[in-house]
Amino acid sequence: MSPRTARPAPDYGEIGRRIRTIRRRRGLSLDTAAGLAGISKPYLSQIETGARRVSRRGLLEDIASALGCSVVDLTGEPYVPVDGPSATALATIPPIQLALLDCDLDDVPDQRPRPLADLELAVRDANRHRDHTRYELAGRELGQLLVELQITAATGDESERRRALTALVEAGIVAYEMTKNLGHPQLAVEAARRGLDAARRLGDPTLLGFARWYYALALMRLGSRRRAAGTLSSAVDDLASVADPTANQTLSAEVYGLLHITSALEAARSGRADDAWAHVAEARSIADRTGERNSLLMHFGPTNVTAWSLAVGVELGEGAAAIERAHRTPVDLTVFDSANRVAAWHFDHARAYAQEDGRCDLEAIRYLDTAERTAPQRLHHDPIARELLLELDGRLRTRVWELGSLRHRFGVSA
Repeated sequence: MSPRTARPAPDYGEIGRRIRTIRRRRGLSLDTAAGLAGISKPYLSQIETGARRVSRRGLLEDIASALGCSVVDLTGEPYVPVDGPSATALATIPPIQLALLDCDLDDVPDQRPRPLADLELAVRDANRHRDHTRYELAGRELGQLLVELQITAATGDESERRRALTALVEAGIVAYEMTKNLGHPQLAVEAARRGLDAARRLGDPTLLGFARWYYALALMRLGSRRRAAGTLSSAVDDLASVADPTANQTLSAEVYGLLHITSALEAARSGRADDAWAHVAEARSIADRTGERNSLLMHFGPTNVTAWSLAVGVELGEGAAAIERAHRTPVDLTVFDSANRVAAWHFDHARAYAQEDGRCDLEAIRYLDTAERTAPQRLHHDPIARELLLELDGRLRTRVWELGSLRHRFGVSA
C-alpha cells in the first residue's frame, strides 16, 4: 500500500506497450485477450501499437481484467509532477499514508490532539481546497488531521467522539480524492475505507450512505466493479426510506441521488446502458425536487445530474450525441463554484468530441485546454486525460497552438 515511486510521464504508446508486455507474459494471444476484454482483435492491436488510445475508463478496466492485472499496472501511475503545486501536493501523500496505516480507530498514538473545534474547521477548509483541486493546500496538514481525529474519536467523551467521527467522514473524502487524483488509487481505497469505518461507528444512515458513495468511487477507479456495484446497491436500498427531497434538510436525498448517478456511471462502464439511464432518470427526479444543493460540497442538483449524465454517455461511447443530450436544457456552471466539477464538465466534452474519429478534434482540444486550465493538478495526473492528449496530438494533421501548449503543460513530448 506504500506510494510507488513517481515514474517519467508516459510517451506515445506507453499504456499500449504495457498491455502488450503483460499480454505476452500471460501467454495470451491477441484473439484471446481481445475476446476476454470484449473488443475486436484489430482494436486491441491498434491500442498496443499506439494507433488507438484508451479513452474510456471502462475499457481500461476491461483490458486489465482480461490480462489479470491491476489498472495501475497499465497506467504506470503516479507520474512525475510538472509544476510546483503538484510537487508540493505529492509531498503530502506520505503523511496521509502514515496516518492511515500507523493508526486506526482502535489503535491510536499516545499524543494530545488539538481542540476539536479547530480540527473541524481545518477539515472544512481542506474540503474546500479539495473541491477547487488545490491539492497542495488540501493536503498540507491532512495527515496530522487524520491522526488527531482518530485519537479524539477513540479517547473523547460521547459528544466529542461523535463530532470527531463526523469530521473523519468528511476528511475521508478529501484523502480519497487527493490520493486517487494524484496517482495513488490503492491508497485512495484505504482512505475511503477509514471514512466508511467512521460512518459505521456513528450509525447515521445518511453519513453511512455518503461514505459508501465515495468508497464505491474509489473501488471503481481500480476496476473493482462487483464490489463497487454491491456497495452502491446496498446504500441505495438503505437510504430509500429516509431520502425525502421535499424535507427542510435534504442531505439524505442528496446522497441518495448521488448514489443513483454513480450507479449509472458504474453500469455504463459495464456496458449496461438501460440500467445506466434508469439510474440517471431516478437521480434527475430527485434533483428536480431538491433543487441545487451543496451539502458536504457534493453539488447535487439538476446541473450536476446533467454533468454526470454526460460522463455516462461518454462511457457508453455516444460521442457528440452525449453532448447534444446534455445541452437540451441550459447549463449554468456558476452553480457549482467548484473547479473540480467545472473541469470534469469540460473534460467530458473533450472526451465526447474525440469519440467522433477526428471530425471534432478541434473542439476536443479547446475543451481539454479549458479543463486543464481550470484544474491542472487533476488533469495532469489523470491517465485518461493523458491518453486523450496523445490521441489528439497523433491524429490532428493541422498544428494548433493549444495542442502544443497542452503538451508542454502535461510534460509530454511531441
